[in-house]
Amino acid sequence: MRFDLMDLRLFLRVAEAGSITHGATQANLALPSASARLRAMEEMIGLPLLARKARGVELTPAGSALVHHARIILRQVDQMQGEMGEYARGFKTQVRLLANTSAMNGLLPERLAPFLADHPNVEVDLKERPSKVIVQAVAAEYADLGIVSDAVDAGGLERRPFAVDHLLVAVAADHPLARLKRVAFQDTLAEPWVGLPQGNPLQELLREHAVRAGQAPAFRVRVPTFEAMGQMVQWGVGLGFMPETAARKCSRSLTLRALPLAEPWATRGLSLCMRSYADLGVKVRELVDRLGEPGTVQ
Repeated sequence: MRFDLMDLRLFLRVAEAGSITHGATQANLALPSASARLRAMEEMIGLPLLARKARGVELTPAGSALVHHARIILRQVDQMQGEMGEYARGFKTQVRLLANTSAMNGLLPERLAPFLADHPNVEVDLKERPSKVIVQAVAAEYADLGIVSDAVDAGGLERRPFAVDHLLVAVAADHPLARLKRVAFQDTLAEPWVGLPQGNPLQELLREHAVRAGQAPAFRVRVPTFEAMGQMVQWGVGLGFMPETAARKCSRSLTLRALPLAEPWATRGLSLCMRSYADLGVKVRELVDRLGEPGTVQ
């Protein structure tokens, strides 16, 4: 059996997307060409790799086995190209990085930007996901690295400290809560909220804690960014929850107060997680070293 690297990359894209069409697009191949390659792979093996469904495709047992081996092969190729300096010149290393809301709107951009400026041949596929989903994706090799809350069980993944995340509640400067030094989460449930879009990881975390407290949050409006949230809060539309870094940025241009929440769960450590630091390519290890705080792999 002979597969070229393009075949393996295409198959991984299709498996991850659950769709031949989307996988072909991500692999920069026309749909007829991608379909022909997949059929040729199945004919070579003599077994179906994908079960075609009305809405996408699913892996067969043989397809799942191929995904496992394809990831190992491509990871080794990436490591080889990274470590062979002359061979790696001009080679693009792609890193699949998932981060929760606090990291995305906190320290990640200011740490990631200088690294990318120093490494023009590195591309980062960055997506925002809940911490639990990130752990599952890294463990299943759908992502190379993740940034998650320490409150989430990372199973057998290796971890490195990334940052400490303080969740604050933003209120208008003339709001009664603005006189307090810290706010109990229970007291926010009696107030209208300004939220982020449905499905946002931070909003899901807050909703879970509200349900545990016995009351669903009352959203007056949902906005796409923390900056927009701060503008709504400034005008007294409602309360807004945001990481400390985002709150500091909003406070520079808006008139509002950002107060700590009294609950212990509002202060969380954030960690980089990976399957194995030693198995990462050279450039990916450099990224981990740049992003992580000083400390050993846990």
